[in-house]
Amino acid sequence: ACFRLAAPSQPASSSSSSLLLLLLSHSCSPFFRSNSTMRFSCALLLLVGGASAFVAAPRGYVSVQTNGSIRRSMASVVAAEVNGEGAAAEAAAVTPTPNIRLNVNEKARTVTSVCTSGTLCTVSGHEGISGAPFGSYVDYVLDDDGNPVLLMNEMSMHTINIRENAMGVDDSSSTGTSMVTLFTQLAGTGQDVSRCSVTGTIEKIDPNEAEDMNIIRMRYSIAHVYADQVMDSPKFDFYRLVPNKIYFVGGFGVLAKWVEPEEYKDSTPDILAKEAPSIVARINREHADDLRLTANQLLGVTADIVRVRVTSVDRLGMDIRVTCQKGARRNKLSTDEFRVGFRIPVISVEDAKSEVLKVFQEAWEKGNGYVWETDDQLPGDDIPIAKIAEDSLE
Repeated sequence: ACFRLAAPSQPASSSSSSLLLLLLSHSCSPFFRSNSTMRFSCALLLLVGGASAFVAAPRGYVSVQTNGSIRRSMASVVAAEVNGEGAAAEAAAVTPTPNIRLNVNEKARTVTSVCTSGTLCTVSGHEGISGAPFGSYVDYVLDDDGNPVLLMNEMSMHTINIRENAMGVDDSSSTGTSMVTLFTQLAGTGQDVSRCSVTGTIEKIDPNEAEDMNIIRMRYSIAHVYADQVMDSPKFDFYRLVPNKIYFVGGFGVLAKWVEPEEYKDSTPDILAKEAPSIVARINREHADDLRLTANQLLGVTADIVRVRVTSVDRLGMDIRVTCQKGARRNKLSTDEFRVGFRIPVISVEDAKSEVLKVFQEAWEKGNGYVWETDDQLPGDDIPIAKIAEDSLE
């Protein structure tokens, strides 16, 4: 909030009492209770305002008590002061619909960037299982184009399979024995996590010819602590997997789609990807009541909620999954998933936390009868929200 401090000699504003009332009413907010900085700031404002009326009402802030509601119009006044009287209406007319979801190419690149290990599937040449798929656990890093790079021992079974069946072969008309697949998925349990399968040809890197060899060595030593002990051994070599096809799965019953290698190469991983699991876990652990309030007030869920939780968060917003009781039977449940977008893309973990708390705060305000003065806009009405999946199992 932006407050204007009046000079000592300036008479107290007639809106001071409304400001105090506003602060007192917000003190009941769950966001207020969980934010020590906000509590301290508001306590100081209340003390100063009550003692000497130094604090005037926020500039452009209209506080009117009407049927238990406090109406607000800060945004429109600021727009008018900065850009002219018609700016607010003009901005509302031309504001485009924001993009609140990562595209599938970005999601696939995010999965491969966050993960540093996976299952490498090769074609076995071993007697008795010749031609069968063979899976091995492997570590990897990505080069600048998003290609997985693996450091492998020449005696490993998957290395032997590659040498015998895949290495140096690039024939699209072949039966597939020239291909390997790297499967990797984000941390989590069960099938409710994003995962990616990268299928392509694999080639041994010549350290004397590869221009990015020093970068690869540095990235590998940072991602895998054992690498410095073995990467100079003559028994270990780097291999680069060049994708021909990429298959992305967003989770159980969500999104599954093939990704073109060129589009994958040009995509950028999400900036919150590495911290997203901890953010999601903390929201679900500490804000269960806020999530239920958000489902009721902002997502329009009217049925009896059994469970509500955040399933993912990225720079553009968060996904909220709501499970409700359907009908009189207790075991008859319906699950829908919603996308709650951030008003602006975030560039840090702290920005993401701030945007999430804003959503919770506006859900609380709407639930307690606060409305906007202009156009009868309710708190949270300008938060971009979309239902992205619904329960189709009957």
